[in-house]
Amino acid sequence: MIDSRIIEFSQKLVQYSTEIKPGEHVLIEAFDVDNPLVRSIVKEVHKVGGFPHVNLRDNQIIRELLMNATEDQISQWAEIDLNQMKQMDAYIGIRGSQNINELSDVPEEKMALYNQIYKTKVHSNQRVKNTKWVVMRYPNESMAQLSGMSTEAFEDFYFNVCTMDYAKMSEAMDALVDRMNQADIVRIVSPDTNLSFSIKDIPAVKCAGNLNIPDGEVFTAPVKDSVNGVITYNTPSPYNGFVFEDVQLTFENGKVIDAEANDTERLNHILNTDEGARYIGEFAIGVNPFIREPMKDILFDEKIDGSFHFTPGQAYDEAPNGNDSSVHWDLVLIQRPEYGGGQIWFDDELIRKDGKFVPEALQALNPENLK
Repeated sequence: MIDSRIIEFSQKLVQYSTEIKPGEHVLIEAFDVDNPLVRSIVKEVHKVGGFPHVNLRDNQIIRELLMNATEDQISQWAEIDLNQMKQMDAYIGIRGSQNINELSDVPEEKMALYNQIYKTKVHSNQRVKNTKWVVMRYPNESMAQLSGMSTEAFEDFYFNVCTMDYAKMSEAMDALVDRMNQADIVRIVSPDTNLSFSIKDIPAVKCAGNLNIPDGEVFTAPVKDSVNGVITYNTPSPYNGFVFEDVQLTFENGKVIDAEANDTERLNHILNTDEGARYIGEFAIGVNPFIREPMKDILFDEKIDGSFHFTPGQAYDEAPNGNDSSVHWDLVLIQRPEYGGGQIWFDDELIRKDGKFVPEALQALNPENLK
């Protein structure tokens, strides 16, 4: 018997997040996931008249493939999966990694090829641009450990987050979208952070359960050459199997001119992937009231209540600023008082202080009003 929470979650993914219609082909891709959720999604897709297709992936096998992969091999792998993705109307991606460090010892040049060829062709250029899609994590013992919870407590937390009232959140986000669309200069102040940039004429986009589960952010992008100052992120961030901490970036006219972290050499190697990796592709404000602490999983951490993320690399088509890169790295800064506090200003108006929205029109997004 499938847990009733899994059935409810599957219904939300199929009916709300991707809005599957009769006759649509849906790719369900699961990484290290037990199959009750996959089975349940398949059933729900069939119920609405869609055609489910399933890829089951294993990160240990992906590691073995990449350890000695050649450019030709990765290119052929990408072409095969790209052909499949081109035939899909929708994509539901489930990540249930048992070990976030599984790819940590893959040679950097192999990971770069995988990101530049496979992920760019199959996901960035095809799946993101041409399908209805939603991606999520799936609860397991590894995620419970990262969050400092028992497995049972984490499962309860997970389903509370993933099945919350996203329609209510979506309505509350409209005022923030409007205010961001009116804004020119953004200034952000936090400990060891003093940053300014323009978002003028770049659309703001709300995310309330349609693309990610869990969800809860409104994003835009800075004018590419407008970023100046320094930012010090206070949230650990895994990237290519390594957990970065204390990342500090210094900007001049949009470009990262200095970068430091617990592994500065590795950090700069990522930022040197291509020209766009040293420019910012996304600025987003996180508002999920159920996600309070970092757990080294970006799908959760980027939505933390009272946080924002400021992302080196690729800009989204929905909020384009002209930056192109094979990197898209959502680095997070939490501004609640227990994390040092901070302020976000739009055109000299205080928008958020210590993680709470100040203008009356935006207070519906404060956690006590979203739960």
